[in-house]
Amino acid sequence: MGTYAPYGYIKDPADHNHLLIDDKVAHVVREIFDLALAGNGLAKIRKHINKQHVLRPAAYAAERGETGYERHFEDNEENRYVWSENSVRSILRSPIYAGNLAGYKRIAANMKSKKRPSKLPEEWEVIPDTHEGIVTQEEFDTVQQLMTSRRREKNKGGFENIFSGVIKCADCGYALRAMSANRRKRPDIIDCVQYTCNNYGRYGNVMCTAHAIEARDLFNAVLADINRFADMAVNDEKAVRAIEKRLTETDQSKAKAMEKEQKKLNKRLAELDRLFSSLYEDKVMERITERNFEMMSGKYQKEQLEIETRLKEVTETLNESYEKSQGICDFLSLIRNYQGLKELDATVVNALIDKILVSEREKMADGTVRHEIKIYYKFIGFVGELHITPTKRWTALPAKHCTVCGVEYVPGSGVSKFCPECREKVRKAQGIETKRRSRERKRQVRIELSAKNDRLIWISRRAAS
Repeated sequence: MGTYAPYGYIKDPADHNHLLIDDKVAHVVREIFDLALAGNGLAKIRKHINKQHVLRPAAYAAERGETGYERHFEDNEENRYVWSENSVRSILRSPIYAGNLAGYKRIAANMKSKKRPSKLPEEWEVIPDTHEGIVTQEEFDTVQQLMTSRRREKNKGGFENIFSGVIKCADCGYALRAMSANRRKRPDIIDCVQYTCNNYGRYGNVMCTAHAIEARDLFNAVLADINRFADMAVNDEKAVRAIEKRLTETDQSKAKAMEKEQKKLNKRLAELDRLFSSLYEDKVMERITERNFEMMSGKYQKEQLEIETRLKEVTETLNESYEKSQGICDFLSLIRNYQGLKELDATVVNALIDKILVSEREKMADGTVRHEIKIYYKFIGFVGELHITPTKRWTALPAKHCTVCGVEYVPGSGVSKFCPECREKVRKAQGIETKRRSRERKRQVRIELSAKNDRLIWISRRAAS
């Protein structure tokens, strides 16, 4: 479609309408996508590529002999190796690298207009599977989701939000944001962070509730669930079959009914075609009047349109059912690679999970607190909810000895120095001392004011005499 092949590709010598992967720079494109899948933003990817001293796309095009690019480097030769964020963004956004051609990105309003405004990516015309992709379609789709979710870098405390763009409120649908838990100091930064509903954080309980969940609890629950499915996929074929049956049982029964309806609709469409042919023959042979022909043909046309609309809906539903069955196989094949996973990072989360829904905490009849989260995996969606017991804030710290009495106790924060009994005594003593100092300050102020007033009276009397 273009004069020159895009960065990462060359035109096929045997067919100039076909693209081949350019092995010289394909690894750069692959690395850019890998960095994005790991949760890195445009700026970080650009800095990483610039450190490697790689020719930017325009400079590489000029090196291949393509015209119109050399003017960018006339004043500064070093500029050939300086990538911009727009260059990185255009690569990550282009369907070309997943093996699809995209066109109609900029369309003129009419033939007289010289303006060609850019269209949104979802409005492009994309022709799938036209050439070999440098990345897979799944990887490309995941990167688009990550870029849309506006992933942030580590915060000032060093906490990396690996669930950014994935974790959502189960009630209002807003994202959950990572924030510092007040009055807490812990050796590990993850124990100082909790997730809360962004809608609640902005507008208070008028719009939603907190849906607060400890970062450590979420991390442990997701890691355990991934390992559970990975072990199941490798070792427990019976459990895998049970999950497959549970996920597809409703769809399969529905699919059978849909297939019967599809055959019935196709049969009726064929009958209507024959009826139209017969009806037209009757009109030509003057067996029926023009009025009767119009009436009957209008009736048949209306029925045809209704059947075609319904047939389209049935076909789409059947395709979704078939895709779901295939998706289970794809998911099991993918998750087997993560058996024995010890640590979670953004790459693993983005490869396996579409979204995580967090519900509000629920207090049970026995006084315990339960928290429900739902994980929607790639290819298969929601399998089953997880019920976790929220971690109490003080359980993350080891026992300490009171600096007053020496008794061992479990502290409530990292800065705690006293056991509960001594803490009350110390606070009482501090309160008494604070009041004493306040009274002393007030007494000194009164003395100073009295001395100042006496001096003013003495000055005024002396001036009068």
